[in-house]
Amino acid sequence: MHTLTNAALIVIDVQQGFLDPRWGQRNNREAEHNIAALLAAWRKAGRPLFHVQHGSRSETGAFYPGTPGHAFKPEAQPLPGEIVIPKDVNSAFIGTDLEARLRAADIATVVLCGLTTDHCVSTTARMAGNLGFHTFLVEDACATHERTGPDGTWFSAEQMHATAVASLNGEFAGITTTAAMLGK
Repeated sequence: MHTLTNAALIVIDVQQGFLDPRWGQRNNREAEHNIAALLAAWRKAGRPLFHVQHGSRSETGAFYPGTPGHAFKPEAQPLPGEIVIPKDVNSAFIGTDLEARLRAADIATVVLCGLTTDHCVSTTARMAGNLGFHTFLVEDACATHERTGPDGTWFSAEQMHATAVASLNGEFAGITTTAAMLGK
């Protein structure tokens, strides 16, 4: 692993609701495998980790609490005693105690992974950087979906992922891979 003393792993929205076909085509089918590897390493090392769980405000949302879509995917299932940060907006810092928990634990570095790269992961990375945290994005432990722009232009999931990562690179986060983070 990187020598990231007291770095917190923040696993964002790895939930069943992303299996809903409404999202369209997705990139990086290995994201959950990589997230599981990061979680295993953090657990083994006894490093701080946080699970972020999105709760839709609308009953028709893919992540409405109490529905199957709100549940974590098996690869990212929190273990008993691990901290779950509930949120209902894109950023894991808005309306939550995540920043207070990080500061109270004297955590200055955060390592982010999860779903989706261009929405909740990117928003959380931007805010982490703006709040002064040394931020890493594990790009192969993230994924997103295809999108259509307001003018009808279609963007593949790969394009959406790549542009989200490019816009974070150096400005808000250092970009890394699972293998680099695990020292492989």
